[in-house]
Amino acid sequence: MKLFFSGVLMLLAVQLNAQKFVSNESFIKFYSEAPLEDIEATNETAKSVIDMSNGELVFSVAIKDFEFEKSLMQEHFNENYLESEKYPKSTFKAKIQNWSGAKGESTVKAVGQFEIHGVTKDVEIEGKINYSDDKVVIDAVFPVKLQDYKIKIPKAVFYNIAEEVEVTIKFTYAPYSSSN
Repeated sequence: MKLFFSGVLMLLAVQLNAQKFVSNESFIKFYSEAPLEDIEATNETAKSVIDMSNGELVFSVAIKDFEFEKSLMQEHFNENYLESEKYPKSTFKAKIQNWSGAKGESTVKAVGQFEIHGVTKDVEIEGKINYSDDKVVIDAVFPVKLQDYKIKIPKAVFYNIAEEVEVTIKFTYAPYSSSN
């Protein structure tokens, strides 16, 4: 009986892990369109996990890993605006709404908490999820208002940085295994 119970627990654990997917590719871009200069940065080191059984999603982004075309922009971004030493990461913890869990592509909404610069806000982000047996792809484009996250823009560069930036995300996931 004890052996049977242990076998059932192991089978259940394997089934639960089979519903979790871990990002193996990530792409995050933010774009700021401003009168004097457009600013764009990308990050391909973010990590994410999604539980397909309940739609729970979490991702974490190292702020210092955003890459800019100009090194001075990257320095100002990390030191003056996002203060990456003090606030080293951004996180998003959410639950996917209006999704049946069906395979194929669906338009969905992720409702949860987004943390940037030490400030956590409740947000709703619309996007797409494409689910197959061996891969999940999530992508979305959404605005972020800098003042909502207490990111201050000095008056001297006010015309260089937009008050709202456009964020684009794309995560590609593979089924979780203990070797991930």
